[in-house]
Order: sequence, then C-alpha cells, then structure tokens
Amino acid sequence: METGDRIVTETIAGDRWDGRRAPLIVTEDVELLDDLLRLCAAAGVRPEVGHGAPESRGKWQAAPLVLVGDDAAGRLRGVTRRRGVVLVGRDQDDPDVWRRAVEIGADQVLMLPDGEQWLMDRIADVAEGVGRPALTVGVIGGRGGAGASTLACALAVASAKAGRRTLLVDADPLGGGLDVLLGAEAADGLRWPAFAQSRGRVGAGALEESLPRLHGLRVLSWDRGDLTAVPPEAVRAVLAAGRRRGGAVVVDLPRRVDVGSVEALAQLDLALLVVPQELRAVAAARRVAETVGMVVRDLRVVAAPGRRGVRPGPLDADEVARLLGLPLAGELPWDDALLTARVPGPGAAGPLARFCAEFWERVPVAVEQGEAS
Repeated sequence: METGDRIVTETIAGDRWDGRRAPLIVTEDVELLDDLLRLCAAAGVRPEVGHGAPESRGKWQAAPLVLVGDDAAGRLRGVTRRRGVVLVGRDQDDPDVWRRAVEIGADQVLMLPDGEQWLMDRIADVAEGVGRPALTVGVIGGRGGAGASTLACALAVASAKAGRRTLLVDADPLGGGLDVLLGAEAADGLRWPAFAQSRGRVGAGALEESLPRLHGLRVLSWDRGDLTAVPPEAVRAVLAAGRRRGGAVVVDLPRRVDVGSVEALAQLDLALLVVPQELRAVAAARRVAETVGMVVRDLRVVAAPGRRGVRPGPLDADEVARLLGLPLAGELPWDDALLTARVPGPGAAGPLARFCAEFWERVPVAVEQGEAS
C-alpha cells in the first residue's frame, strides 16, 4: 500500500497517542473486556483497565471516558459522580440496566454488538482530544462565473490570517482545482484521488498533515487526472475528519448536485449562494437555491457585482435576497479580483479581503444564535 493511501485509509490509529487521553475500562467480564480492547485498538487508543472501584479517585476523575461493564455496575455504587461514563452490556432485554446506569451516574447505556461503531467513534474522539467542531461554510455560485470559487478561497485565506485552523475543500471536480486558483498546483501534498477509497473514520491529524499548506491553511483540491468523482462515503469521512479539528472549514461547491456534493452540503453550518445583481442571474440562482435548500439548513445570499462595467448591477442587494426569499449575508464590494479570479493573499487589504475579514468577525455569533444575518 502506498504511503498516501495508508494515511487516509487508516483509522485514528495513525495519529499520535497521548496517554493522558486514555479511557478507563472497568469490568471483570473477560469477553466484554476483549471486545472493548479490540474497539480501543481500532481507534488507536491504549486504555487503562480496572476490575472494580478505582483505588485512586484521581484516576477515575481524570480519565476522559470511562467504560463500565454491566457486571461491574454493582461494585461502583456510590462512586464519585462525573461526566463521560458509559455503561456497556450485551443483554438488550434487561429492564434493570437503566436503573444500574442511574446508580453509577452513567451518561449513556450501550449494548454490544449493535453500538460498536458509535463506541469506537467516541473512543477515537477521546484520542484526538476532540473539542468544538469547525464552523463549516459552503460557497456556491448562483450561476456560472459568479465568483464563488474566488470568494471561497478569499474566505479561507482571511480565516487563516485571523489565526484559525483552516481547511479549504474543493468539492467541484470540474472546477479546475482550487490549488491552481491559489497558484500552488505544484505544492506537495495529497489531492482528492488519494482519498477515494476512504471509509469509516479518517484520522483528523493525519488528514491535516497530508494536505498541501498554502497561505497558512490546508487545501484539499483535485489533481489533473481522470478522476471526476469521489464516492459519497469518502466525502463524508474526509469532511467529518476536517470538522473534528476545529477552526473553520470552507467548501467550494459545484452548482450541480450529485451524491458526493449532497454529503458535503449535509455537513455545512452555513451555505453562501453567490448571486450577481442581475435579473437573469437571480433566475438561475433560484433553481440552485431550491435544490440546495432541501439539504442545507442555513442558506444565505451574497450579492455580487454584475458584469464588467455594471456597478454593482441593475438590482440592489436587498432586492436580490427578496426575489430569492433568502436572508442576505452581505454584498460583495467591487473588486477586480472577482473578475480576474485572483485571490487576495494574506497581506492584502483590498475590498474583497476586508469583506472576508468582516464576515469572520460576525458569522460565528450569527450561526450560533440562528440569526439570519
């Protein structure tokens, strides 16, 4: 197996292990212990194992996750209450399991083998030290040539400049490659074809380290090969890994919706529909909005300049949003970068760079509060 394939098809086991993030297993059930150790190994974690109430209260409190076998629940009555306790059993029909869970303060009750995937993901989250997921913003053109790819790149550059961990994802295989738009098509790192066989859980740290680093951000783009689609399972796994690293993920989306782009749309916190301030562009954007709106829970309009020489366009920004029946996220200023597909660099201070900087200052609060603008 090639190195790149190994990086993207392994589970979290490829990431660096930190002993302070090891879960604690408490059980005397040998078969259950074997299953839990197997799941930990698959998630790349070496747990601590105990058989009864922990001798050290500090160990019980410090473990990021405690997996208690149903056989051990009785021995843990009266233990100090804490979050992150999962009671694990096998008897799906045991009516008393919930009572035992309450007695030890468990957050979850999990039955094997049905809950194996959920538990392995939870263990892997512990290994990665997963915190708040990345704010994920998609950008899509209401019509061709609207400047959506340029805006996506500019937003990612501005996010990285502000000090966020930032991932820029090119979800449009027919767009020519965002690495080209950024002037870095020769940069070392993996592109989408290397991830085509990814399934299940991709290691977030391994993903980040494998991608080209440009302008302080990581970029997942397309190469110039023949592959024009990635299976939806791979799209889901890769984007989920990117989100687990926190910060911001910016996704440049195609106007056509297929099974792969639906997976990308489903992981967005916010989608920006870039619409030139022209009646024909609004008509085209309406069809895009109707399709995208079936998947994305928060879709907003960014009004863009019209054709060259038309500043900003026959329609004002509020009218564009009204005609589409969507909230207005902002109005792009006139900037030659939108016409020349030239992305403002980290040191740029032009109208587009300022727009993107202001966007990142206001959008996290608006998304959290469910505001329209």
